[in-house]
Amino acid sequence: MSDSEGELGIFEEPEGFYEAEKQPSFVEYTLPSGLKLNLRLVGHNALWGHFLWNAGRTIASHFESNPQLVKAKTVLELGAGAGLPSLISAHLSAKQVVVTDYPDADLIDNLSHNIDTCAPSLPIVAKGYLWGADTSTLIEKVKPDDGFDVLILADLLFNHSEHGKLLQTVQQSLKKDGTALVFFTPYRPWLLEKDLAFFDLARENGFIVDKVLEKVMDKVMFEEDPGDELLRRTVFGYEMRWA
Repeated sequence: MSDSEGELGIFEEPEGFYEAEKQPSFVEYTLPSGLKLNLRLVGHNALWGHFLWNAGRTIASHFESNPQLVKAKTVLELGAGAGLPSLISAHLSAKQVVVTDYPDADLIDNLSHNIDTCAPSLPIVAKGYLWGADTSTLIEKVKPDDGFDVLILADLLFNHSEHGKLLQTVQQSLKKDGTALVFFTPYRPWLLEKDLAFFDLARENGFIVDKVLEKVMDKVMFEEDPGDELLRRTVFGYEMRWA
């Protein structure tokens, strides 16, 4: 080995061998009051937490138009990403908000960051949670109640294999007089029936399901994706209640 080889190091990778770590991005959301929330998105995440999804935006707007849905209510969000609907709930005077996502350190740290910067003095906390797991650690945040008044499920139905676990969490955490808001966009339009199968499963397990909203966004999230463009721009909103 020559001296120059020794200086380089036999195990040193060539420059540019590893892709640079993607940095967090930021998106601004303005409430009707004029208050601006500067949300941080993780740089990249295999669980898609680096996007602000259309269903999350639409639920936030739905709450702003109907603040009675969350005012003085306890709220739980599943698979929250940046947590926009939960943050809006807190600003609309929710009693207590628990915002959750997969227990990945980057995701939960990012949620905590958004709480600290966008809702520092409001009753909202971030927790890591796996769908289908015991919900007692979530419900203890709203004791003496036996569950939450409002559940938020925004753009979660694409994960077809997890429908059963997702519904199990709804069953364990939704109060008997509570409401679960399930909003989604069929980003893969050819699988729309599989997305909708979640509601069939919910009906089979004692829930009443009502469609409450259909909103066409200005543009698709992913320009290069295949499938019907109108469906990929449309957010469908449903409410679920115990029968």
